[in-house]
Amino acid sequence: MKVRVISADHAVAYAAKIARTEVIPSFPITPQTLIVEQLAEFISNGELDADFIPADSEHSVMSIAIGASAGGVRVFTATSSQGLALMHEMLYCVPQNRLPIVMANVNRSLGAASGIWVEYNDSMAERDSGWLQLYVEDNQEALDATLMAFRLAEDRRVLLPVMICLDGFILSHTVEKVELPEQEEMDNFLPKYDPLNILDPADPKVINPIIPPEYAMEMRYQLDRAIEHSREVIVEVEKEFAKAFGRSYGGLIDTYRMEDAKFAMLTLGTATGLARRTVDEMRAEGKKAGLIKLRFMRPFPFKELCEATKDLKSLGVFDRSVSFNGGGPVHTEVAASLCNVPVTVTGHIAGIGGRDITPRHMRDMYDLVEKATKGEDVRKVTWHGLRGDME
Repeated sequence: MKVRVISADHAVAYAAKIARTEVIPSFPITPQTLIVEQLAEFISNGELDADFIPADSEHSVMSIAIGASAGGVRVFTATSSQGLALMHEMLYCVPQNRLPIVMANVNRSLGAASGIWVEYNDSMAERDSGWLQLYVEDNQEALDATLMAFRLAEDRRVLLPVMICLDGFILSHTVEKVELPEQEEMDNFLPKYDPLNILDPADPKVINPIIPPEYAMEMRYQLDRAIEHSREVIVEVEKEFAKAFGRSYGGLIDTYRMEDAKFAMLTLGTATGLARRTVDEMRAEGKKAGLIKLRFMRPFPFKELCEATKDLKSLGVFDRSVSFNGGGPVHTEVAASLCNVPVTVTGHIAGIGGRDITPRHMRDMYDLVEKATKGEDVRKVTWHGLRGDME
């Protein structure tokens, strides 16, 4: 085990290297470019035996990834924002064809009023594409989640693509201490890729044809079942990773000081660290605050959330994206999953366009959730950190 001070982008690239990725289609886009640049350097230096394929667009990147994966090799790529949107058509081909591609998405805002700073509207827009999708808190988790993603994706009970989402600039360009597994350790954890139903001229087969109504519904159902089965595999892979490397992240969700909590926030991404600090401060004041860290947006952890919140009086849900239905996508799904749990659920939108989320903002969120616990009237959804009078 080596320890280095590196960015999350470089941590993800290192993970793809020691996973022995064989094909890396690429197209540069800020703030993802450091990942594919580092992988190109690994290949140039002879540290990784892989085909690095520059493409003319992100649509082509995913097309190349599909062809390579269907041909029976381990594939990794990375993108951000507009690049992910340009892949949209091809993203839907991957899960239905059961191709275990691993991709890092370095989150940034998308569309008009876009920027190069973190926002989750890019990946949240693809949450129903059939990709497994998880969000990481720090650089170490970015590396570890990428390592586990290959094992998860290639499990025969799953055979689905995995998207690792990390906060643009906050993680992609900020350096932290990261423990880097040795190649031998990774080889023991991740076996050589054993593909299923590969393209082979000696055994012709049709992949991704036009499907009539007689078959389409069953194919969608099989995909739905595969995503459902991934829940148990996520837990298994997490346990095996913890045994091999000594680090664990809780599976679909993680919790902090929830044993006797009466109110809590649910967060994802880098805001989680700030929420954890706020919980400690409130606990020191005698307030029974807690924290739920959402790791996987797909599969969505319905059962785990119901269990974690069964003794709460109120729960706040943090969103770094907007569904324009009055709230955010995480809030919408959490509220739906807890419809039979007697807990008040409020939404809290912050950090849009990469705006800083300060300790004051997070404390304001917790204060509102505490008020809801006491039966006080609070907004169903609150935007935190707005400038000026935006009523």
